[in-house]
Amino acid sequence: MMSIWEQETFYTPQDVVIVGSGFVGLWCAFQLKKRKPKLKITIVDRGVIPTGASTRNAGFACFGSLSEVVYDAQTMGSEKMLQLVEMRYKGLERIQKYFDDDMIDFELCGGYELYDYADKFSTEQVQQNIEYINSLFKPITKKKKTYKLVDEFIQSFGFEKTRHLVKNNLEGYLHSGKLIQALLSKVQGMGVQVFTQTGINSFKNTGSKIELQTTQQFNLSTTQLLICTNAFAKDLLPGEDVIPARGQVLLTSPIEKLPWKGTFHSDEGFYYFRNLGKKVLLGGARNKAFEDERTTDLTTSDFIQSQLEKYLDEVVLPNFKGKYTIENRWAGIMAMGSEKMPIVKEVEPNVFCCVRMSGMGVALAPIVSQQVADIML
Repeated sequence: MMSIWEQETFYTPQDVVIVGSGFVGLWCAFQLKKRKPKLKITIVDRGVIPTGASTRNAGFACFGSLSEVVYDAQTMGSEKMLQLVEMRYKGLERIQKYFDDDMIDFELCGGYELYDYADKFSTEQVQQNIEYINSLFKPITKKKKTYKLVDEFIQSFGFEKTRHLVKNNLEGYLHSGKLIQALLSKVQGMGVQVFTQTGINSFKNTGSKIELQTTQQFNLSTTQLLICTNAFAKDLLPGEDVIPARGQVLLTSPIEKLPWKGTFHSDEGFYYFRNLGKKVLLGGARNKAFEDERTTDLTTSDFIQSQLEKYLDEVVLPNFKGKYTIENRWAGIMAMGSEKMPIVKEVEPNVFCCVRMSGMGVALAPIVSQQVADIML
C-alpha cells in the first residue's frame, strides 16, 4: 500500500502524462510548462534512460543534405519539403537559444555532402540543384548561398572516390547525451516529474480522465495523455503510420592527422559521418537492407557493420588503412512512415501523439513540441 504522502505527491492525478523521455517528450514538457507553469506533468519512460534514438544517434545538428532535399522536393513536393526544412532550421536555432554551446558541445562546424563518380547526378545537375535549392532556401536561412560547391577540398580531405563536394555552413554537431541531460534538468527545474523504468501497458479513456496501466506496481491517472515514443508508438497506437528504422553507428579509435572536420553525408543522407575529436563516427547503410532494418532490435548486425567498415575504408579514410581500430558500435531506432512529415495530432479526446521524426528528431523536437502544445492547450 502507498502512504498518504506518496498518494498526494508522486502518484496524484496529473494534468498531463507524457510517454517517452527523449527529445520530443522533454521539449513537449518544456513547452507545456512554459505556457502553463501550474500544470502537473509527469513523464514516464520504460528505459533507465531514453533508449530509442535520442541518445543513440550520431549527434548531428542538420536540416538536410542537398541530394536529400532535392529528393524530398520530387517526392513530397516543394511546399512540404520547404515546410519540413524550415521546421528543422528553426529547431536548431531554438536549441542554441536555450542552451550554451559549451553545455551541449554544439559547434557550427559546417556540413558537407559527397558525390562519388557513380552518382546519378552530372556536374551540371549538381550545379543546377545548388542554384535551385539556394533560391528556395533564401527566405528560410536568409543566406544567398546555403549550399556551395567546394571541390577544391576533396584532395586535402583525402576523399579519393569523391567527384564533387557540396558545403553547407549552417550545419553542425552536438553531444546528444548532454542535450538530453540539459533538457531533463531544465524540465525538472520547472516541476516536471520523471519516472524511469516505467512502461505503459495500456490506457483506458473514460472521457473525464485517462487511466494508465504501468509496468510497475502502480497505475497513473491523467486528464491528458501525450505519446512521444516515436518508433515505439505502435505499442500504444497500432493504427498510426509509423515504421521503425534501425540506424547503426560505429566509432573509430583516435586518428592522428585526421585531414577534415565537420559533418558529412552521402547517398541522399543514407551514409553520414563526422569527427568526434580525433575519432571518426560513421553511421547509416540502412538502404543496403531496408527490410532487415525495419526493426526495434537495438543490437547491431554483422551485415550493416561490414558495409559501414567498407565505406569507412574505401571512401572516408582510404589513406589510413591499418592506422585505426573500431572502438565502439551501437544502434538506435528511428521512426519512418509513408511520408516524412511528423505526426502531431489528437488521436482521440484528450489523447495526443507527437511521433515519426524520420531521423531528424534533434532538429524537429523543439518545433513539433510547440505544435502539440498549441493543440493541447
